[in-house]
Amino acid sequence: MKISTKGRYGLTIMIELAKNHGEGPTSLKSIAQTHNLSEHYLEQLIAPLRNARLVKSIRGAYGGYILGEEPSNITAGDIIRVLEGPISPVEVLEDEEPAKRQLWIRIRDAVKDVLDNTTLEDLASYTDGEQENYMFYI
Repeated sequence: MKISTKGRYGLTIMIELAKNHGEGPTSLKSIAQTHNLSEHYLEQLIAPLRNARLVKSIRGAYGGYILGEEPSNITAGDIIRVLEGPISPVEVLEDEEPAKRQLWIRIRDAVKDVLDNTTLEDLASYTDGEQENYMFYI
């Protein structure tokens, strides 16, 4: 399964909204500038996210977008399904060898499991895990 720019940029939008959750609306212009993306393209992606009620739009001079739910209640799978369609890395054919068919099903289920168990809260609060280097003197 290959995630297109729709899925990648859609996740970018949603992660930014999750990082700003509770601080008021975030404009697509600010997200586009922060990540050096096309604002026009982000506008195309926000419509299906809004239709799926994953985001809400706030009108006005200080308007923008906010999450439709808490970041802990929205998964990467929710976002990818809205923007990319069903999650299926390989088409499972009924007349395929049972061993291969079972492999494709296991791969699909593993991808779904990762996407459905990764929340926006997880993504927004992710740190690289690099620890501070300590200097030792002898």
